[in-house]
Amino acid sequence: MTTSEVLPSADSTNGSDGAPPDMAAMQAKFASIQQKYTEEASKRFRSDGLAQYVDLQDAKDARIHSLGKDPWVDHAALNAKTPAVKDGGRYKFVILGGGYGGLIAAVKLIEAGLVNGPDDLRIIEAGGGYGGTWYWNRYPGLHCDVESYIYMPLLEETGYVPKQKYATGLELREHAERIATKWDLHDKALFRSEVTDCRWSDEEEVWNVAVTENRGPEEGERKLNIQANYFFVLSGILTIPHVPKVPGLENLGGSMFHTSRWDYGTTGGSQEDQNLTGLEGKRVGIIGTGATAIQVVPKLAKFAKEVYVFQRTPSSVSWRGQKETDLEEWKTKIANKKGWQRERRYNWVTYLNNCAPPEQVNMVGCGWTEAPAYCAIIGSPNFGIIEPTPEKIGEHVGGLLMLDLPRAEKARARIDEIVKDPETAKALKPWYPVWCKRPTFSDEYLQAFNLPHVHLVDTDGKGIDSATSTGLVVQGKEYPLDILVLSTGYRSPAYGGLNPAKRTGINVFGRGGKSFDDKWDAQGASTLHGVISRGFPNLFFGPTAQFGQSPNNTETLDIAAEHMTHFIKKAEEKVGGLAVIDPTVEAEEGWAMEAVKRAANLAALSVCTPGYTTSEGEFNKPNQDPAEMMKSARMGIWSEGILSFMKVLEEYRAGDLVGVDVTPRKSG
Repeated sequence: MTTSEVLPSADSTNGSDGAPPDMAAMQAKFASIQQKYTEEASKRFRSDGLAQYVDLQDAKDARIHSLGKDPWVDHAALNAKTPAVKDGGRYKFVILGGGYGGLIAAVKLIEAGLVNGPDDLRIIEAGGGYGGTWYWNRYPGLHCDVESYIYMPLLEETGYVPKQKYATGLELREHAERIATKWDLHDKALFRSEVTDCRWSDEEEVWNVAVTENRGPEEGERKLNIQANYFFVLSGILTIPHVPKVPGLENLGGSMFHTSRWDYGTTGGSQEDQNLTGLEGKRVGIIGTGATAIQVVPKLAKFAKEVYVFQRTPSSVSWRGQKETDLEEWKTKIANKKGWQRERRYNWVTYLNNCAPPEQVNMVGCGWTEAPAYCAIIGSPNFGIIEPTPEKIGEHVGGLLMLDLPRAEKARARIDEIVKDPETAKALKPWYPVWCKRPTFSDEYLQAFNLPHVHLVDTDGKGIDSATSTGLVVQGKEYPLDILVLSTGYRSPAYGGLNPAKRTGINVFGRGGKSFDDKWDAQGASTLHGVISRGFPNLFFGPTAQFGQSPNNTETLDIAAEHMTHFIKKAEEKVGGLAVIDPTVEAEEGWAMEAVKRAANLAALSVCTPGYTTSEGEFNKPNQDPAEMMKSARMGIWSEGILSFMKVLEEYRAGDLVGVDVTPRKSG
């Protein structure tokens, strides 16, 4: 897409009084900034796309592979307990994932009265405890980047009061355990375990699930085969850590670890005591400048002798405003009525969907609510359905770029105000709109670069050249290191075309032995409401394609769990017991077409720098094959915003499972 295709029209840029501004000056400025965006994105495009990374679990080099091991698990303690799952066991509900998504789903099923017997519910989790991302990630400085009052699930139900506006990683992990305690889930989970294969039995109408439990170096693996009437794939979207394929990285001397497997043995301290005394006198490098590094770098700077921050693409860093929870405010203004958390979530997301009424009180009042153009990737009711013509798409994208411009310029100006060295400040400036890379929030990160021992190593969008036994090489210069922190993120959520089975790494076979991968690869995303798929009855999966989205992931998970529970409860009421639930072909294709006809609404990704949002630029590659273009269009979300999506679901639930085949399970 060229600059001229996204220039705003006079109608789209009128001032608040309705008078047209100086259009010549505005268009010249806008064109200059858009050209800068294009140049910076072009620097970062690579022909290898996602292949520039290797997943830790798939790394052939033993050292890189070992970086993915669980540093937190207590094998002895878990082995001393009676296993929650027995070989050959049959369970009504089996949930893959013990993070917030799996926990929310379990609670919804329990509260709906669907869990009654001792063998009705089991959870399979790869980690050694509950928490999901908050189990694995324990790096120093870790907090949620969404207000804890709307992020932490089930606050109203548990009565818990978060300690701060943005909860620490430790508090978030403890909250997962709190949920498990309140709903008696501690003896329902098989930890350290992965599902490798699940197959639908047409004869018994159950899922046969193959599980591998890792019982540690002394006992090894235990293979189990279990059955589930209803199977849920809720193992998250950012779960498989990866690292860039830097030549020689495996031979780098000193310590090296991924942020999702933080090595406190090297750094000193712990998640509870973040005094990183092991860094004293050390030269520490960190690759990556995303949402994780924003929190880690200030902690490294506090203790290390030298810190080298290796940057490919800078983050957009807004203010945070962390504060302690005021108990009086909590009682009188926040948690002051039934349904307060959902209301607060909806209030917050109206600002990101760019549909907040002008008279509305901004309940959360955070940096997120100053980014209305984020609606470019999560949708807005303002969009309607955009015609897929160059003119209409150009007008749409141009309007979003103009909407984001005040925030973007403010973010860049903030860097100049904080960072003293002009060259460092220049390199830290993000040249892309807010929707291209998850925005970050910190009152410490930019300030760290004013310290004499913190050095920004800007790679001008190219990344690291290579590694030696003593350090990293960028543009021919070697930077000697004692410790390297890999803040390099995870496999893209869009891996496998948003196929939930492929993303999770399990083989799924439905009716007649049909492969889920084969179906998804052949026709693209195929769901009803983003959570079930024809030919794979009683299989429910975490929402990505064809679902409403929010940067507050627990809001999305809550909506999905509520809808899954509705399907099951309504179906069981209809047949008077265990049910077989399968969407019709017509309903599934009809829902896919809702995504297709709104695909142009998400065209703003075309101006983005490569990153996980665009599958490292693979979304932006020219593609003239009509079949592939159709499959890409089917991957879309509900692009009119998550509140609009909620209304669609509520209207559907008022009916009688329209578009779903429901039959009683044959074997009772």
